[in-house]
Amino acid sequence: MGGGQKKLEVEAAAAAFKRFVHSPLTRAHPAGTAEVCVCDLALLGMTQSAVSHQLRVLKQARLIKGAARDGKTVFYSLADDHVATLLRQGMEHVCEGSRGGECGNNQSSA
Repeated sequence: MGGGQKKLEVEAAAAAFKRFVHSPLTRAHPAGTAEVCVCDLALLGMTQSAVSHQLRVLKQARLIKGAARDGKTVFYSLADDHVATLLRQGMEHVCEGSRGGECGNNQSSA
């Protein structure tokens, strides 16, 4: 039973990471430090409807949270420090081998 439970845990963790792959929230703020609204994320080239759908999936997975502010506008952020740490450490790991540690710096020298 222990091996089966561990497999389920690994699959759940993989599913959580997979949800972030095309997440407009992580594309807009890879470090997950800011609150953003659907209208801001739609500026990335997706419709507000598509952004809302993806954010709903992330919220159902407890990876992000939303808090209503400014009337009907809802701002989203990462659900908690655990999610932020996972995202940050994943980015750090991917960037370890990059030239001069400049991965994600947006200042590429070609």
